[in-house]
Amino acid sequence: MDSAATEARSAPAEQVANDNEKHHSDEKVMPEKHQTPGDLAIDTVEAVYEYSDAYNRKLLWKIDLWLLPVMWICYGTQQADKTSLSVQAIFGIREDTGLVGEQFNWLSTIFYLSYMLCEFPANWLMQKCNTAKFLSIVMFLWGVIVLCIAFAQNFTHLMILRFFQGALECTISPTFLYLTGSWYSSQEHTLRSLIWGTSNAGMNIITGLINYGIGSHAKSHPGGLAPWKGISFFLGALTIFDAVLVYFILGTPREVRWLNEDEKRAAIARVVANQTGSDRNKHSEFKWEQVWSTFRDPQTYFFFFVTIISTLPNGANTTFSKLIWKSFGFSDLDTLLKGSTPYYAVSICWFLIVGYVTLKKPNLRFLFMMLSLLPAFTGMMALALLPSTGMLWTRWGMYIMQVFGTLPGLMIWTFLPSNVAGRTKKTVMATVLFVGYCIGNAVGAQMFIASDAPKYIKGITACGILYWVEFTSMGCWRYYYIWENKRRAKILAEQGISEEESERIGRLNAEADMTDRENIHFKYRY
Repeated sequence: MDSAATEARSAPAEQVANDNEKHHSDEKVMPEKHQTPGDLAIDTVEAVYEYSDAYNRKLLWKIDLWLLPVMWICYGTQQADKTSLSVQAIFGIREDTGLVGEQFNWLSTIFYLSYMLCEFPANWLMQKCNTAKFLSIVMFLWGVIVLCIAFAQNFTHLMILRFFQGALECTISPTFLYLTGSWYSSQEHTLRSLIWGTSNAGMNIITGLINYGIGSHAKSHPGGLAPWKGISFFLGALTIFDAVLVYFILGTPREVRWLNEDEKRAAIARVVANQTGSDRNKHSEFKWEQVWSTFRDPQTYFFFFVTIISTLPNGANTTFSKLIWKSFGFSDLDTLLKGSTPYYAVSICWFLIVGYVTLKKPNLRFLFMMLSLLPAFTGMMALALLPSTGMLWTRWGMYIMQVFGTLPGLMIWTFLPSNVAGRTKKTVMATVLFVGYCIGNAVGAQMFIASDAPKYIKGITACGILYWVEFTSMGCWRYYYIWENKRRAKILAEQGISEEESERIGRLNAEADMTDRENIHFKYRY
C-alpha cells in the first residue's frame, strides 16, 4: 500500500473516533447490553488505565493457570494423533494392513490435503460460532476417527479415516492462535505459544513412554492385541476426554465461565495495545473488502511461501523420524526410549529459553528463528555425509540437532495474532498460512521414498538445503517489517501526530475492526 492510500484510509478512522467521543459520557459506564459498538470501543480503550499492574499480574496468573494446561494437553494430543502413524509403523501397521511401496507416505499426504481443503470452511465457522463449543465438537469427532483406525484392515480404510482426521484436525491450530491473540499482549504471544507448542514434544515423550509400555506388553503376549491397535485406542480415548475439557474451560474472554464481568473487561483491556482488535465486540460479519486487502498485503505471501519452505522438512521428519532412528541401529522399543525422548527433551528446553528471552526483549523473534536453523542445517548435512553404517551415537547426535529447526515453524504462527488485524482478515490469513502448512507437509511426506530406505540420504540432504533457503527468506521478511514501520513513522511525523495520540487512535481503529494495512498507527512486531 502506498503512502497516499494509507493516509486516506487513516483520516476517516480518526474522524470516527472523534465522533464516538462526542457521544461518550464521562459518567459511569453503561451496561454493555445498552452500549453501541462505538461506546464499547471507547470504554475498552479507556479501561486500560483503570486496572493496576498488581491487578493485571494477578489476572494474568489466573488466565495462565486456566488456559495453558488445557491448551498444552489438547495441542499435544492433536500432535500425537497426527503423527501416530510414525510410531505405529514400527509396531506393524504396514504389515497388518498390507501397505506397499509409497502407500505409507500417502497416509500423511492425504491427511494434509484434506486439512488444506477444509481449512477455510473451518476458519469461517470458527468466526461465526462459540469457540469452545465448536472446537469441543470437532475434537470429539476426530477422537472417534482415531479410535476407528484400530479397525482398519487395508490401505483404503486407512486413507478414508486419515482424510476425515485431517478435515477435523485443521481447526485446532487456528483456534489456538486466535485464543492466544484474544488473551495475551503481543509481547507475550511468543512465550505462550511456545508453552503450548512444547506439548508437541512433551506429549510425544509421555505418549512415547505409554506406547513403549503397549509395545512391551504386546511383545510379551504374542497373539494378543496388536500394539498399533492399542495405540489407536489409547489416543482416541484421550482425545475424547480432551474434548470435554475444551467445552468447559476454553474460549475467548467474552465466552469463558471462570471470569466475572469485571475480570473479563480487564482481560480484554490487557490486549488493546496490540491494535489487532479485542473480543469485546464479536465481529462475526464476513467482510469481503478485508479478503481483497489480505491478498494485496505483502506479508500474506511471506506467510505462505516461508511456511511451505519451513514445513517441507517438517513433513518429512514427522512422518519418518521413527524410521530414521531405527535405521541407526536402534530396536523398535529403543527407538522410542533412546531416540525420540532425548530429541523431544532438547526441543522443550530450547522452546522455553527462546520464549522467555523474547518475553523480556522485543523484536527478537526472527533472529532466534534464523539462529535455530544453523544447527539444524549443520546436523542434517553432517548426517548425509557420515558413513551410513556404524557411528550410531554420532549419527544420533547429528539428528538431535535437527530439533532446533522445528522452532521456526511454530514461531511463524505467532506473527498471525501479533501482526494481523481485522477479524475477517485474520480468518483469511490463517487459511493462507495453514494451506501453506499443508502443502509443505504433504509434499514433505514424499521426500523420503521407499527405494532410499533405510538410510534416506537424499531426503536428509534435501532437508538440509531447505533450512538454508528458509534462513534467507526469513531475513527478507524481517527486513520488510522494519521498512514498513519506518515508512509509517515518517508519515505520522510529517502529519505532526505525537506517539501518544497515535497509540490512542490506533487502538480505537483496531476496536472498529480496521486491518493492520488500513491502520497507519499499527506497528509490526518482528
